[in-house]
Amino acid sequence: QVQLVESGGGWVQPGGSLGLSCVTSGSISNIYAMGWYRQAPGKERELVARISSGGNRIYADSVKGRFTISRGNPRSTVYLRMNDMKPEDTAVYYCNADMQSTYGRSNYWGQGTQVTVSS
Repeated sequence: QVQLVESGGGWVQPGGSLGLSCVTSGSISNIYAMGWYRQAPGKERELVARISSGGNRIYADSVKGRFTISRGNPRSTVYLRMNDMKPEDTAVYYCNADMQSTYGRSNYWGQGTQVTVSS
């Protein structure tokens, strides 16, 4: 069984920082890309940042210069460092991975972690 488990969400004041982590587990033979998405109340889920197996990164315009996505060691982990946070960053953040497992290639999602930015 393939799983993605996120950690690190919580509450922070505007201008503050938070870090998110995501660890994969299961019978995974290859990870093509990993990323973070978020969904605010009443809004659709949107891409925050994504990193390919080759290290190429893409960011949503709203987080460029403030958020940093990185892969860990082992490579089955991904992090999101969030700086200078704003109230509009409040959302449930989901880890996503495009992976090859014994079940085939598929997109996998974590359970989500709440991030709240308020004073």
